[in-house]
Amino acid sequence: MAYHPISCGTEIPLLDDTVDGFVDHKGRPVRRSSSGGWRSAAFIIGVEVAERFAYYGIASNLISFLIGPLGQSTAAAASNVNTWSGAASLLPLLGAFVADAYLGRYYTIIVASLVYILMQRKLFLVKIVLQMLGLGLLAVSAVLPSPSTSECQKNSELASCSPHQLQVIVFFFALYLVAVGQGGHKPCVQAFGADQFDGQDPAEGKGKSSFFNWWYFSMCFGTLATLSFLNYIQDNLGWGLGFGIPCIGMVIALLIFLLGTKTYRYSIDGDEKSPFVRIGQVFVSAARNWRTTDSSLAVEEVARGTLPHQGSQQFRFLNKALLAPDGSKEVGKVCSVSDVEEAKAVLRLFPIWITCLGYAIVFAQSSTFFTKQGITMDRSLGSGFVIPAASLQSFITFGIIIFIPIYDRIFVPIARSLTRKPSGITMLQRIGTGIFCSTISMAIAALVEIKRLKTAEEYGLIDMPNAAVPMSVFWLIPQYILFGIADVFTMVGLQEFFYDQVPKELRSIGLALYLSIFGVGSFLSSFLISVVDKTTSWFNDNLNQAHLDYFYWLLVGLSAVGLVSYLYSAKSYIYNRVNTM
Repeated sequence: MAYHPISCGTEIPLLDDTVDGFVDHKGRPVRRSSSGGWRSAAFIIGVEVAERFAYYGIASNLISFLIGPLGQSTAAAASNVNTWSGAASLLPLLGAFVADAYLGRYYTIIVASLVYILMQRKLFLVKIVLQMLGLGLLAVSAVLPSPSTSECQKNSELASCSPHQLQVIVFFFALYLVAVGQGGHKPCVQAFGADQFDGQDPAEGKGKSSFFNWWYFSMCFGTLATLSFLNYIQDNLGWGLGFGIPCIGMVIALLIFLLGTKTYRYSIDGDEKSPFVRIGQVFVSAARNWRTTDSSLAVEEVARGTLPHQGSQQFRFLNKALLAPDGSKEVGKVCSVSDVEEAKAVLRLFPIWITCLGYAIVFAQSSTFFTKQGITMDRSLGSGFVIPAASLQSFITFGIIIFIPIYDRIFVPIARSLTRKPSGITMLQRIGTGIFCSTISMAIAALVEIKRLKTAEEYGLIDMPNAAVPMSVFWLIPQYILFGIADVFTMVGLQEFFYDQVPKELRSIGLALYLSIFGVGSFLSSFLISVVDKTTSWFNDNLNQAHLDYFYWLLVGLSAVGLVSYLYSAKSYIYNRVNTM
């Protein structure tokens, strides 16, 4: 590749090898041939694999820690897990704002990774610090056998089995700081990875389309590593070591991420106003012009050329931002057509966002009640090995790992030949298919729970909560596998949808909006659990006397209502870009 020398002694590549809107790590025009693409995405995917390993090292077995060492009830533990998961999924909105408005994605990823490392180190040290202070029975459990749940139930002084209040405070403080770390990490890493592919280049455009599939595929290996052996370490070797290993993993991942610094493409912030200011100004201007007559607005629409565009007639009240409050067209007082269309693009996302909340509520159950179900069942494998209940979530990951290549290499080509669309099916069709699969998964979970309760009754185990029900835990596999297939459709579809349908400068915010679906869904799940727990006996701590099946059927109904609402919203959705599938 030839270069033009410039006066300062540096070189810039010829225009046909540059990528518009991006620079290298030194702020120079970036070369397509030596930057971005899969060479850069590999480094970024690597740090995400470690982040998922670290996150699920806490999330997947958190309910077991809360019920065991912290001595919480099943309903309280499930509610706390959902609340924390909700916070962890909503904080990316703050992290994305900081990234898009101030730090940029690269530096936000570094800061968030450091928070992860420091807070997981704190979790690792919690027991050691408390041990030194001599604060309570659980503090010295690292060297002395701590009372089991059954022993606590037999003990007349139940308070002696409770952890010290300081341990609870320190633990939850560190736990929520991990959520802060994820808030900066999660939306930026994926957006930064997708930025490494130029959608305007035919070859790289195909790579970007596949990036979201293979991103999720690779990310699942971090989850699988957690569920395969880290949960076993936590259950059998100690929670301190179980929290310390992910901390070491994040340190290694951060170093790997930094190694790719010279190969990354960094987006350029233009000289125009911040997208937050532009979009906010549209809503403010439209509100100020609420008295504008339809005839005046129609004249301005024709003058600005908005009528031929289908989306311009949706949320038409925002078109009033095209006029100044006094009816003039003074520069600086009116919004441009592109500003108005950006605001509409963001507003169009919210009906989809709202109707996906039912899916998010169902999604929250896999790490709470599904795990609790597994604890009560026969988990023996061979002569002496007992499968950790939290490790059952690995079957979700197995479903994803198996199905993503099938989807990308078999399903998409077949669908493409039928629909003539590059992606086979649209993003919204993909999301809806996953919501349907998750509804079926909950129905299967309800049927399995009915079977488990009948088995417990047949063997006289109704009043024996600590006895394993003679029913193999592998009965739960179908609901986990179907959850994984639902994720391939809905989770990946939502990632691509919210990345693609927002203005370029707000792509971190777009991915944060996708994550916030699951944050709000977790809070709604927590609220629903609290209401059901106070009004029914479905969540008895003795699951053999509880009725999780009733709760699962309730979720099936909510999912069905959500699916119908989603289909209605998706049918009227207007894509932000004509060539978007």
